Amino acid sequence: MIAVRVGVRRLRACAAARLLVDDAGTAIIEFVFLGILMLIPLVYLILAISYVQRNTYGVTEAAREVGRVYATSGSSSAATYAAGLAMEDQGQGGADISIGWGPPGTCGAGGFPPLTPGGVYSVCVTRQITIPGVPHFIGASHNSVSGRFVLHVDDYRIPGS
Repeated sequence: MIAVRVGVRRLRACAAARLLVDDAGTAIIEFVFLGILMLIPLVYLILAISYVQRNTYGVTEAAREVGRVYATSGSSSAATYAAGLAMEDQGQGGADISIGWGPPGTCGAGGFPPLTPGGVYSVCVTRQITIPGVPHFIGASHNSVSGRFVLHVDDYRIPGS
């Protein structure tokens, strides 16, 4: 009878040890699973922010180039072409941008202003963007980025040139 009790105790001890041993490999699986589960959204967030930042930098550079080219050449077509070049320089197409002019701080007016000596204008370039991976029903196509550049026309510029 004593031998049976000792055998039962050993059997219980072995079963308890097996339970501990069976749980030994699951921590690495949980760690990898949770790591991937948290890493994928983080990588997407970094890519989405980079996409928006790239577009913002592109329209800011386009606004700067539009103002500089228009101030030196006086040609609206050359300024529009410069905006397209600046956008393509950033790896984006320049076809879907809009250029606006206005007094400093606003960009409400369309078209190109007259180059009066000492004039100050704001140049705004706006582009509609769609953030990748965001469904359209959430409003992914209603995002826009804009860049602004304040143009100061030379005080000694000859009017009409």
